[in-house]
Amino acid sequence: MSNSPENFDWDKFEAQGFGGGYSKEEKAEMEKMYDDTLTTVQEQEVVKGIVVGITDRDVILNIGFKSDGLVPVSEFRDLPELKIGDEVEVFIEDQEDPNGQLILSRKKAKIVSAWAKIYDALENDQILEGVVKRRTKGGLIMDLYGVEAFLPGSQIDVKPIRDFDVFVGKKMEVKVVKINAAFDNVVVSHKVLIEKDLEQQRSAILNNLERGQVLEGVIKNMTNFGVFIDLGGVDGLLHITDISWGRINHPEEVLQLDQKVNVVVLDFDDDKKRISLGMKQLTPHPWDALPAEIEVGSRVKGKIVNVADYGAFLELMPGVEGLIHVSEMSWSQHLRNPQDFIKQGDEVEAVVLTLDRNERKMSLGIKQLTEDPWTKEDVLTKYGVGTKHTGIVRNLTNFGLFLELEEGVDGLVHVSDLTWTKKIKHPSEFVKVGDNLDVIVLELDVPNRRLALGHKQLEENPWDTFESVFNVGSVHKATVLEKSDRGAVLELPYGIEGFAFPKSLAKEDGSQVEVGDSLDFRVTEFSKEDRKIILSHTATFSEADNARVAKATKKAAPAGEKKEAKAPKVQKEADRSTLGDLDALSALKEKMMGSEKEAGVKKLEAAAKKAKGSDEEASEEESNA
Repeated sequence: MSNSPENFDWDKFEAQGFGGGYSKEEKAEMEKMYDDTLTTVQEQEVVKGIVVGITDRDVILNIGFKSDGLVPVSEFRDLPELKIGDEVEVFIEDQEDPNGQLILSRKKAKIVSAWAKIYDALENDQILEGVVKRRTKGGLIMDLYGVEAFLPGSQIDVKPIRDFDVFVGKKMEVKVVKINAAFDNVVVSHKVLIEKDLEQQRSAILNNLERGQVLEGVIKNMTNFGVFIDLGGVDGLLHITDISWGRINHPEEVLQLDQKVNVVVLDFDDDKKRISLGMKQLTPHPWDALPAEIEVGSRVKGKIVNVADYGAFLELMPGVEGLIHVSEMSWSQHLRNPQDFIKQGDEVEAVVLTLDRNERKMSLGIKQLTEDPWTKEDVLTKYGVGTKHTGIVRNLTNFGLFLELEEGVDGLVHVSDLTWTKKIKHPSEFVKVGDNLDVIVLELDVPNRRLALGHKQLEENPWDTFESVFNVGSVHKATVLEKSDRGAVLELPYGIEGFAFPKSLAKEDGSQVEVGDSLDFRVTEFSKEDRKIILSHTATFSEADNARVAKATKKAAPAGEKKEAKAPKVQKEADRSTLGDLDALSALKEKMMGSEKEAGVKKLEAAAKKAKGSDEEASEEESNA
């Protein structure tokens, strides 16, 4: 009964003090028991704690330390069902703040734990799951346990991704491919996960691939030369020429991205893993359906699908085309640019010239729709010798020019038939391509389709008149146009040209005639047949030269005078008795030649005045136009 409460000695207990009733051994044992209930913690590390209380502002956690820690409720928003007794990880920021409080952080604990998992995933090639937060330039931003990671657009999928927004807010498995510790940057890839699965599919497809095999694929990329098709792990190229039997300018005219299509394997390379695909080969060739009534000589209609330098292609039906060579577009013998006759997209009618169904080739013509101008009934009368026409200059050569009188009818104007007065070295000195030119037909050869034309023949030959004006010994004012070692070219009145040899260019003071000088020249030689006039300035003042000119004049005397010199003496006397003495005859001759010269001059002046009037009229019309 001594141990009953009634018999307890309270005075003795109070005299010993608190804990005074324990021996040293008992105190040591009790201290050990208390220390075992406490946990040694280190700052800046992650530990687990148990929720022991929840207030409006904080969550109270017991981490086994001598005091409990507080964590703001806002750091537990991702755990709306949090309750007392739950275990969570926290980061020890400070064991004891100035108020003696243990400071914990769940947010920092999540970040430290996340980085640990990310590094571990990189080292051990592990797969992580994250949520796509937003899109950014060039890719996506993912949340991996609270750490932002970059997912490049090229690493999202094996095929190009055109819309990144569809991934925002979705979960996605990725692998860590790169970590930049200095900037806390993480790069991840989803593509590597797909490629592993596709590698097996690719191997299976390539092992079973055969030419002529029909496969289903999805269009993943489109270019101007064709499209790339995903066959389920391996890509194939569908060239633009193998899309349709008809002609197309770009694949987008008939196909779309992400479209499912059936294709046939045309060829493949095991080493380079290149596959050539075709789509038009799945349908019959249009040439096989070409109507039997289409044959050589028949008329066809179609649309121009291409224009080249050498001609145009007419599409009769998709996949069936014929070539219209530029030479078959017009009866004109001068080949021009096909664009002058036809444009892409034109609806055209043509005649079949050649047809090869086996080679699938066809040549067409447009000019055959009209009659050949050389086979018309009126060609002999329309272009008879002496008829006058106006044509367009189509081509210039060294020896002349080709003039088109109408489509398909051309004629040659020789350089010598352009003008009576000037010596033309090249037709470009007289006319240019595209000019209109009046001509007269000199020759007509229908079987060979040839016309010889002349321009100068439209006027009377002025050399008949020149013979009386520029007779040997006469003096005329002339201008030096050109000068060379051979001599000088002179311009005489009425636009005629003459020539002077170097020895005839000396002036009276001993100097030489130069280009641009206008001086008197004496005619020393005249040839109507060769259209040649030889002149001399020296002969205008030199007696020796005058003597040579007189001698030349005597040699060039009319044939009647030579016959008169050889006539019998009796005849001479009779003539002398009839006509008078030689002085009278000479005076009569000079009078007659003077009259002829005066008449010739008047005739030339009238022609020049007429030509000048025509030029002024043409100039006025041109200015009005």
